[in-house]
Amino acid sequence: MEEERNGKTETKRKKKKKKERQKRNEKKEQEEDRNETKKKRRERNGRRRRRRRRRRRRRTCEPTSLVAWYVFTAQMSTPSEGSSRKDPAWQYAHLENPQNINRFKCNFCGKISNGGVYRVKQHLAGGFRNITACPKCPAEVREEIREYMTKKKKEKEEMNMLPHFDELANAYEEDEEDDDVEVIERGKRPLAHGSEVSSARGSTTISTVSKTKKPKQKGPIDVFFTPNPDVVVQNRKAQGKQTRIDANDPYRKELRERACIRFARWMYDAGIPFNAVNCDSFGPMIEAIGQYGPGMKPPSYHEVRVPLLKKEIEHTNNLMKGHRDDWVKYGCSIMMDGWTDKKGRTLLNFLVNCPKGTMFVESIDASSYSKDAEKMFQLIEKFVERIGEANVVQIVTDSAAANVLAGKFLEAKFAHLYWTPCAAHCLDLMLEDIFKIPSLKRAFERAIVVHGFIYNRPTLLNMMRRFTQMKELIKPAKTRFATAFLTLARIHQQKNNLRKMFTSEEWTTSKWAKEQQGKRVAQIMLMPSFWNTVVYALKVSGPLLCVLRLVDGEKKPPMGYIYEAMDRAKEAISNAFGGKEERYNNIFEIIDRKWDVQLHRPLHAAGYFLNPEYFYSNPNIEHDNEVMTGLYNCISKLVPNIDVQDKISQELSIYKQAENLFGLPMAIRQRATTAPAAWWAAYGSKTPNLQKFAIKVLSLTCSSSGCERNWSVFEHVGSKRLNDLVFVKYNRALKRRYDMRDILDPISLKNIDESNEWLLGRMDRELDEDDEFVFDDDILTWGDVATASGVGESSQRTRATSTSRARATPRVTRSSSVLQLVDEEESEETDEEDVDGYKSNDEGQDYDLLGVDVEDDC
Repeated sequence: MEEERNGKTETKRKKKKKKERQKRNEKKEQEEDRNETKKKRRERNGRRRRRRRRRRRRRTCEPTSLVAWYVFTAQMSTPSEGSSRKDPAWQYAHLENPQNINRFKCNFCGKISNGGVYRVKQHLAGGFRNITACPKCPAEVREEIREYMTKKKKEKEEMNMLPHFDELANAYEEDEEDDDVEVIERGKRPLAHGSEVSSARGSTTISTVSKTKKPKQKGPIDVFFTPNPDVVVQNRKAQGKQTRIDANDPYRKELRERACIRFARWMYDAGIPFNAVNCDSFGPMIEAIGQYGPGMKPPSYHEVRVPLLKKEIEHTNNLMKGHRDDWVKYGCSIMMDGWTDKKGRTLLNFLVNCPKGTMFVESIDASSYSKDAEKMFQLIEKFVERIGEANVVQIVTDSAAANVLAGKFLEAKFAHLYWTPCAAHCLDLMLEDIFKIPSLKRAFERAIVVHGFIYNRPTLLNMMRRFTQMKELIKPAKTRFATAFLTLARIHQQKNNLRKMFTSEEWTTSKWAKEQQGKRVAQIMLMPSFWNTVVYALKVSGPLLCVLRLVDGEKKPPMGYIYEAMDRAKEAISNAFGGKEERYNNIFEIIDRKWDVQLHRPLHAAGYFLNPEYFYSNPNIEHDNEVMTGLYNCISKLVPNIDVQDKISQELSIYKQAENLFGLPMAIRQRATTAPAAWWAAYGSKTPNLQKFAIKVLSLTCSSSGCERNWSVFEHVGSKRLNDLVFVKYNRALKRRYDMRDILDPISLKNIDESNEWLLGRMDRELDEDDEFVFDDDILTWGDVATASGVGESSQRTRATSTSRARATPRVTRSSSVLQLVDEEESEETDEEDVDGYKSNDEGQDYDLLGVDVEDDC
């Protein structure tokens, strides 16, 4: 038993010794590992120190390229004094003072120059503005110096094509093994894997061989320090065009050219329009890609179609958050407009306008019920509830029959809102009725014939451009309504050039002069009556076009201006004809009929009264029954609370007497320069109830023309995803338009009077077109030419009400197939225009009215 116990004790002792031995071995191994780690750390730190020393030496010598740096380290010596005097300039100049190496004296003319040996070479070579050329330098010396300077410049450019040392060094992780750098002769042996750089002169090749080469990694914290691409681009635009320090570096030029070539190739393959690079979002996109750096994985088809589109919708909604806040604060207008796409569908666009601008809400396919007033009422009612019944002040639509009736239903159900016809649409109907006057219609048809004849024949079009100094006859307008009338103005502007073309030898000897249609066009261009009628048309349409531009504005909501604008437009027309009522009575009848029956609403009168620019400049405004009736009608309808109505009535006296803040010198100065709503927000705090009411009225729009922009984006609407795409695209376009409001549409009613200044100057001579001279130094007049050509015609004047529109059947000219097409379209659509609204807002539609192929013209 005792032996057994002793055996167990011995076994335990052995196990204990074994464990102790194992622990000692483990400690020894750990110590060896620590020593090995310290050794590696010392080696790594040594490599870092060596790199730092090399960089310090490189900064001291400032080599121009990677090759120069390694040549410098290989030589490890400073060039001798003799080597620095290999420049040929030392043969033809000498130091004036040996202690000053920058001051040289020319051996030929004795001129002393500061700036070193390079300035001496410029002096000898000549042709530099910063120093005079040597007058006594021999021609062979001058040629030698120039060749030497050209050679050195070329070598420097070739060396600069190589990547800089910093760009190579930063491409690798500095904590990895040090690169093995070898300088070998070209062609001695194949280069190992890695980057290689060849010198421009072919003497050496540098091969960088690395065991591990990893791009520098960026962590999550770098995202917070990366500048926003949109902000970067905005700051760049604000600073103007500033050239980067390395912008002219040949290496960076080559890289940019590569990137641009591949980007352009992608555009050509995808069929992307060239003007896509002008989009505001293009610059930030390029900046963001550049911030990512090399190796970016492009977005996939699924990413741009689903997750990225969802993010953009969320981003767009965030941009529009301020709009929704303004809906509650100031009220808003629901804008609706219908059109027919290429598939024959009737689409209705719904937008909401407020002081922040216009926001697109949705596009509805209403092909089956667009002419049903009851269903249109139900549709608009849903949008009123969607936006908020208390937020909606007015509904703006075109004056189609179904929309007019639906508007009456809406006013009956919602006692606090107005239905308002689109002012742009009503003004367009005015112009349409005006151009149904026989003489104006005939002149317009003749202009269509001339324009179509020229633009459908490319060779003749080139001839016309030579005579007009490359000026086109067509003038696309900012709004689609004005294109036809501005084209008439452009034709009148080129009157003399067109007449000279159709009487030139080039025309008379051409094949077109022998065609029946060509003879007709030449006759039109030589008719004095045609030009007289064009001038008459421009006098009538010019002021109305200015009103169209006004109601399409964004900078100042037009509700406070349209009432006065119509009065000033009529006054401008009257002044254009010298106050002779018989010349414009029928025009005023057309304008008054559309204004009184369709366009004029109480909101317009209230806006006129609350606009300080007009109220304080017109002392009789308080006695205008129409204006005061409209004002109190709006107060009773938009302010349902009786107590608030009474407070507004009391506060009106403060506004009328210009008391409190209204009478401040600053407020007086800004009556005509500040938007009316902004003026009330700044100076109406003493009349809070009237201030809120005034801002609500003066912030309203007058038209739904915002619906009629970029309709081509709706061509493929048919799924939820495509509707989302329309939502994003349309709202971004509307935001850009609002952001550019200070550039695109400054609003000033003075332009209405000024628009006819050049016409007023010719008013007394408009019937004397026959007396204009063909040549300045000759007595031949255009009347003589017209008589000789047999195209004389009595002047066509627009008569007053003596000519009934029912009797005046337009004379249709069947001189071209283009004109026949226009006449057929007019006969089919004239009766339905008020009911169906506009069939299309395609930009090409305005060109089609003039008989022009859009693609050929562009």
